[in-house]
Amino acid sequence: MIRQILIVAALLGILIPFHSLNGQVVDSRPVVIASKPFAESYLLAELFAQVLEAEGIRVDRRPGLGGTEITFGALRTGAIDVYPEYTGTAMLAILGEPPQSDAGAVFGRVSREFAARWAVRWLPPLGFENTYVIAMRKQTADEYELRTLSDLARASPRLRAGFTPDFIGREDGLEGLRTAYGLRPVSVRPLMQAVKYRALAEGAVDLIDGYSTDGLIDRNGLVVLEDDRGFFPPYQAAALVSAQLQQDRPDVIAALTVLSGRLDARTMRAFNRRVEVDDEPVELVAADALNQLGLGRAVGEVNAVPAVHSGSLTAYFWERRAALSKLAGRHLLLVTLSLLAAVAVAVPLGVVLGRAHAGAAEGTVRAVGLLQTIPSIALLAFMIPLLGIGMMPALVALFLYSLYPIVRNTYTGVRDASPEAVEAARALGMSDSQVLRHVRLPLAAPAIMAGVRTSAVIAVGTATLAAFIGAGGLGDPIVAGLALSDTQMILSGAIPAALLALGIDALLAIAEQWVRPGGLDR
Repeated sequence: MIRQILIVAALLGILIPFHSLNGQVVDSRPVVIASKPFAESYLLAELFAQVLEAEGIRVDRRPGLGGTEITFGALRTGAIDVYPEYTGTAMLAILGEPPQSDAGAVFGRVSREFAARWAVRWLPPLGFENTYVIAMRKQTADEYELRTLSDLARASPRLRAGFTPDFIGREDGLEGLRTAYGLRPVSVRPLMQAVKYRALAEGAVDLIDGYSTDGLIDRNGLVVLEDDRGFFPPYQAAALVSAQLQQDRPDVIAALTVLSGRLDARTMRAFNRRVEVDDEPVELVAADALNQLGLGRAVGEVNAVPAVHSGSLTAYFWERRAALSKLAGRHLLLVTLSLLAAVAVAVPLGVVLGRAHAGAAEGTVRAVGLLQTIPSIALLAFMIPLLGIGMMPALVALFLYSLYPIVRNTYTGVRDASPEAVEAARALGMSDSQVLRHVRLPLAAPAIMAGVRTSAVIAVGTATLAAFIGAGGLGDPIVAGLALSDTQMILSGAIPAALLALGIDALLAIAEQWVRPGGLDR
């Protein structure tokens, strides 16, 4: 019976696309450029990428990698080489120091501390600040006569807030506003960056946090309240580069430095509007920006942020069929490898537990089940300091998530195999190992395969989150679509992922019938 289940696992292996884990063979390591999951960060990262490609430097894009903790953690460990960051964020969220109002002092402080602690280098600022703002609909501001944050504090007990999770927990966010202004909204809902603007427009919340260069502020005619006490610190945008990059690639440092001081807030707001409001492709907006700056044009391959299409969803899928096929292959590779590893570990473990003392076996199964209680995005984030970013941490996380259903079903199936059949086999003189091989395992086969099918479907869904750590797959367009408020892009990842889950489950259903002993039906 073990041999049959292993044959099924081997058959799953034929689903693995015939390419390397990195998807390509390279002769030298490209510069890995990442971004956080919001539109301006996507755009700045693409500017960095195209500037380097114009100099003949190969680039590996990792857009929408994650929040500050994930992205900086990846840079600090050398998993990525450069990403756009903001000095105020670095001061409060990373260094944990109180805010300062002087932009030059803040940049000097973060430059010195980052170099001393992590050998990470800040390149000169790009020329604009993108500070936090509190925005609301004009009718709400007029109804409560709100023009400043001090006014908002007075009316806040009657207002509902929708803030990004990052803003809620930061000292330069909600916590700090409570101390500085006494802000006490009647409710606070955590909302994604793109979703919160829609929630505000639909009246689900009364105020949101935003960035001063957001194009959606102008589009929705929102009122930005004045920070009359100067609470928000300066947030100068700059390229943050890893220790390894500045040591090994002075040509990259020189190429990126040409952007320093070239962008102002007004120009950046216009570019952001083209991406967020006009639905223009990030790579084309970045190319136009470089043309305006006199830095030439070099549009490279952008595999995670495809152009936005104004036509039907079918046309959108057809135009991106090559890119979506590549992403689906990557997704399938993640799921198949992790599932094969889980089967190889969980089935033997479940068999052993099925013959062990009941108390010890249940305790072990429950311990494995605890892995399911860890939020998947948190588990992926935990992997970054150990394994960096990319495919390996995603495979480990998916492997851990796949264990429990297989272990539980194998253990239960072996333990609860028909007592009458087991006793009959022993009466015929079979040893315990023979009973296991010829009676218990065949009878447990349907339960084992049910566990494998459950794990496979869970793995397909969880693998979409691997995009947050640069592993690729169908999560890439989902993450990008959320950041850019693009429903078509979200569906281009979600629909193939759902179809992939159905297809794998159907294939495993056939395999389940193959390993199922014929006598069970009779």
